[in-house]
Amino acid sequence: MSTELGTLEILPQRPPSVVRLAPTGSARPGRCGQQGHQAGQARLSVLGPRMPSMTRYIDEDLGGAEFRECDLTGARLIGVVMRDAVIDGLVTNLVVNGVEVSGYVEAELDRRHPVRVLIRSEEPTDLLAASRQLRADWIATVGRMRRTPGVERRSVNDEWSAAQTMRHLVFVHDSWFRRCCLGSTELFTPMGIGPTVEPYREAHGLDLSLDPDFDEIVSVRAAQAAELEAWLADVTVERLAAPAPVPDDDVWPPYARGRSVRQCLGTVLNETFEHHGFCVRDLDLIEARDAE
Repeated sequence: MSTELGTLEILPQRPPSVVRLAPTGSARPGRCGQQGHQAGQARLSVLGPRMPSMTRYIDEDLGGAEFRECDLTGARLIGVVMRDAVIDGLVTNLVVNGVEVSGYVEAELDRRHPVRVLIRSEEPTDLLAASRQLRADWIATVGRMRRTPGVERRSVNDEWSAAQTMRHLVFVHDSWFRRCCLGSTELFTPMGIGPTVEPYREAHGLDLSLDPDFDEIVSVRAAQAAELEAWLADVTVERLAAPAPVPDDDVWPPYARGRSVRQCLGTVLNETFEHHGFCVRDLDLIEARDAE
């Protein structure tokens, strides 16, 4: 999923990018997929003629339907009844009853999560502060999980468990930071979880047969966070604006070439933030179910 500052790469296995419509209490929102549109390119949802390729649903009961990893660009919902619905994904130019609402949504998200503003900054000091805040948030969530041993392995609604989510972030760091920001050609950390598609599924050092201890996963993520923060402490605006030194090979991510270092860094920070939100959401749901 492309944005002005980078790619929000949430991969299909734990569908990092799910756009869902579901009643409260059943399926819950997922994440934003990697195949999106540039921010600002999405068309207004109620404007323009119907495209010949668009599927039309007339007088259909879609109550409880879930749309996962779907491109709904240009979709129009007219005369619909929508109660207790959830929409989670890259949403731009969304018009509800004649009012463009995505700006309100983004402003509210920034109010709830000020780190989002830091993540969008071009200043290295802000980006360092963002990385430190993200690490602190994850440390707090890991502490929460340690108070309920085993919860890190539990999965709900076909999502990744917390342990799998953190293993995915191990992969994100190796691919989008070490490879794209530093130009590293080293093998990825074996415990990482990346794309489910071939030839990337178990390529470049990944080993999906592994089932690492939670302490090992936490240790690797702590080392990666420290590495990122040390780099951000010295990086300059000019270095961030430079073309990303992506090695000339067929290793993931194939679409990173031509991006700037700042854009690739944006993917790392966005992924760390978004997946933390997914993890907390799932933990909340697990705890609520256990309390019933």
